[in-house]
Amino acid sequence: MLTSSASFTVLPAADLQRAHAFYRDKLGLEPTRVTEEGLLYGAVGAPDLLIYQTPNAGTAQNTQICWAVQDIHATMAELRGTGVTFEDYDADEFRTVDGVAEYDDEYSAWFRDSEGNFICLSQSRV
Repeated sequence: MLTSSASFTVLPAADLQRAHAFYRDKLGLEPTRVTEEGLLYGAVGAPDLLIYQTPNAGTAQNTQICWAVQDIHATMAELRGTGVTFEDYDADEFRTVDGVAEYDDEYSAWFRDSEGNFICLSQSRV
């Protein structure tokens, strides 16, 4: 039923101006459309990302969007250069080294945006 339908990520923001500045200044993204309801990124008719204002922003404790990158270490270095801070984890089966978790077939790293949303970078190892 949905196989021919496009999908996109929706992220909450407590402050749209702050989110706009973060995504522009830290991630290098400009919205393709700005409305009273939110910021749209990607194609105008089929956005990749919508950021909308809500007081519920930052309450989720899980990954909310993940970007597949070609070189996670280079991408992280570039983002660190803009002030992005990556999360470090040290749990029984889940550890990061310099912000990167290694799995059998991928590397992953997480940071939070200005609204507290968990953002992931992922690089395939295959």
